[in-house]
Amino acid sequence: MSDLFDTLPGADGQADPAPGPDAPLADRLRPRSLSEIIGQDHLTGPEGAIGRMVAAGKLSSMILWGPPGTGKTSMARLLGEATGMRFVAISAVFSGVADLKKAFADAEKMAGAGQRTLLFVDEIHRFNRAQQDGFLPFVERGTVVLVGATTENPSFELNAALLSRSQVLILRRLDEAALGELIARAERLTGKGLPLTEDARAALIASADGDGRFLLNQVETLLSIQVEAPLDPAGLAALLHRRMPVYDKDREGHYNLISALHKAMRGSDPQAALYYLARMLVAGEEPLYVLRRITRFASEDIGMADPQALLQCLAAKDAYAFLGSPEGELAIVQACLYCATAPKSNAAYAAQKAAWKAAKATGSLMPPQNILNAPTKLMKDIGYGKGYAYDHDAQDGFSGANYWPEEMEPQRFYQPVERGYEARIAERMRVWEDLRKQRG
Repeated sequence: MSDLFDTLPGADGQADPAPGPDAPLADRLRPRSLSEIIGQDHLTGPEGAIGRMVAAGKLSSMILWGPPGTGKTSMARLLGEATGMRFVAISAVFSGVADLKKAFADAEKMAGAGQRTLLFVDEIHRFNRAQQDGFLPFVERGTVVLVGATTENPSFELNAALLSRSQVLILRRLDEAALGELIARAERLTGKGLPLTEDARAALIASADGDGRFLLNQVETLLSIQVEAPLDPAGLAALLHRRMPVYDKDREGHYNLISALHKAMRGSDPQAALYYLARMLVAGEEPLYVLRRITRFASEDIGMADPQALLQCLAAKDAYAFLGSPEGELAIVQACLYCATAPKSNAAYAAQKAAWKAAKATGSLMPPQNILNAPTKLMKDIGYGKGYAYDHDAQDGFSGANYWPEEMEPQRFYQPVERGYEARIAERMRVWEDLRKQRG
């Protein structure tokens, strides 16, 4: 995938020439120092991992993980410049074993001359396991400082051995402020203002979905046109041939729609829930954000009334990760409809809040000694485990023993409702409560 300002130098490690006036806008706006990188202060700032390494003048191998258009390539290139290292870049999409061997051989020669090499590998997850293993001896010996870039989860795509020798640094999606700053820089560089109303400007930022490269490509198109009056969101959508979400400055529309989706599912209205889901996805909302909210709903508003709801949501996550958009969005629709039509209960949610409150209020009360393990003689002598009733040996597999601290009355945090599967749980708990009274 393209990355923000991603112009890779050749294997000779020479820096790129300054872009000319006809170069793409994203190339002309690429950062010239780490301090100019937008939206990644948690890494490049004085207290960030990269900021600390640069201040110390010592880099360790790292994997830069983040969405497209967030500055991974720029960060790697500027790391080399900031530490005086020779910068060599290869792409796993276009490079093979021969390219790696040459890069490592050149790095060893330069190391002998006292010049360290920063080897940047774009889309490193595209190398297979054997190729990834080939990095290990050179990273361990310090022949190269490896900086890999990936849009995929390193836990799934990279060898454990390579991960153990590298730091994984996570780049964030560019937020509204960062994307707004990119537009401002483009306007200062070109001396032109975007021909957009404030609402259209906000819609343009929202459509970028955190991708700075995509935004600058759209900005370049807009700066090249002549219009009689600033474009509104509808005019912008017509020009760019893209459905633009209409969000106001404080993104109230975003929060209104996710609230409406949640309430429609809670109210068991699958038609309305599907409508609001469609509104958000068509407007360019991040699909995984919507799915995260539906998954939370499965625990908060359905819970044990239908335990399968949570599994449906997690299966939808895996399906979306496997298929991507737009095919994977059908799995999100399925999860939404399942949750909207499932029996509802917030008993687990209420139980969590009540239990957390009691835990904070009661401090560190000791459990009753009969249910404590006694791995040492001393612990046995003072009564740990004495009188414990092993439930599997009891009638009905239920001893009716007390499990609460002596200083605390038994509590009722979880109170299942008489709906769905939870109705069966409620009946089971009533039977146990009667037996506990009889055997207490």
